[in-house]
Order: sequence, then structure tokens, then C-alpha cells
Amino acid sequence: MRVLVVDDDAFVAETARRVLMSEGWNVAVAADGVEGLQRAVDEDFDAIVLDILLPGLNGFEVVRELRTHQVWTPVLMLSAKDGEYDQAEALDFGADDYLVKPFSVVVLKARLRAVVRRGGRERPAIMTAGSLSIDPAQRVVARSGQVITLTPREYSVLEYLMRNKGTVVSKHSILQSVWDENYAGDTNIIEVYIGYLRRRIDHPFGVTSIETVRGAGYRLREE
Repeated sequence: MRVLVVDDDAFVAETARRVLMSEGWNVAVAADGVEGLQRAVDEDFDAIVLDILLPGLNGFEVVRELRTHQVWTPVLMLSAKDGEYDQAEALDFGADDYLVKPFSVVVLKARLRAVVRRGGRERPAIMTAGSLSIDPAQRVVARSGQVITLTPREYSVLEYLMRNKGTVVSKHSILQSVWDENYAGDTNIIEVYIGYLRRRIDHPFGVTSIETVRGAGYRLREE
């Protein structure tokens, strides 16, 4: 297995290199985001260990550029910050997993084996359904290039539909994912927000992308 380690901390990079080589893996090292991106695009790797705080390009920019170039090599991101928003942002930009420094070398090896087993699945940084697009990292919604302003709740409902594009999702599943599992209000709130979304992303453009499946729920489809 061939792994690219991108980290400007020489100690961390060398530690990762030695540990992974002890497992029999072929390891290449890059010290900044620009070099890391270039090597990841030009060469074949089974996995990439990518720090977030890098000179040149940060880790978020690197992984986003990789996905834009349709390079789906599994990426395990490293960060000195242990925050849920940093982890969420890493995953939204297209990373596969997230590890906080300082990390256990045993966990590093296990996480890498896991992402390699899952393989290089396509995870576009920007999700689309026909002319509708969502950029999860920037929380930007657009139709045919025209940016659409949504409230946070409207955005969350649309993102859930987009992540399940082509699949019928029930009101209950939307409530659990977007509201809260302890929400005790009227489930008709989903119908209200679907109506809001249709007035913003469909009606002004003469399309129908959110489909009501009677008795089952809703489906976002390619219009």
C-alpha cells in the first residue's frame, strides 16, 4: 500500500513515515499543501494523511481541490484542534476521516486500514441534482449558477434531501436528522418547509425537483 503524508511538522511526518513503513507500506512525504496537492494529483496513492494547518494551501483547500480534480483517494485529516466544527468541515470538504493530534500510532494505522478498505468512493465537494447545486463547506445553494438564499432550517432540509437524492425519505427521518429526536411538535412542519423550499428552489425556475410520494414522504430528483 502506498501512502502520502502531508505535514509541515517534520517530527510528525517522520513519525508517521516510520510507523507506516514498519507495516510494510510505501510512504511518501510532502511538507506543504502545494507539493502535497501536486503529488496527490500526479501520482497514485492508496491513502493520504493530510494535516489541516499547512503552508501554501491548507488541508481543507487541498482536499477540496483533489475532489474537484476527481481524485477520490481516501483522505485522513490531522488537526491539533479537537472541535466538532473542524471535524464536520473536514468531512464536508471531502475528507474520509479525522484524527486529532497528538494521536496514537495504533489508531493511525487502524484508521488508515479502515479508509483503504472503504476505497476511493466518489465524494464530490459540491452536490448536484440537475441544475441545483449545494456546496456544504460554504453552505451555498444555487440553481443554474444563481445563488439562492435559504434560512438555516431550509438549508438543512434541502441538504438532507440532497444527500439522499433519488431516494424517498419519510417525514420521520427528516425530523430526526434536521430537527431533533426529541421533537414533540406537529410533523406537518415538514410539509411547511417543503413548501418554503419549493417556492425558493423550484417555482422561480419553472422546475419541480422535490417530489411528494403519497403516503411515503419526499424525494429530490433530477428535474
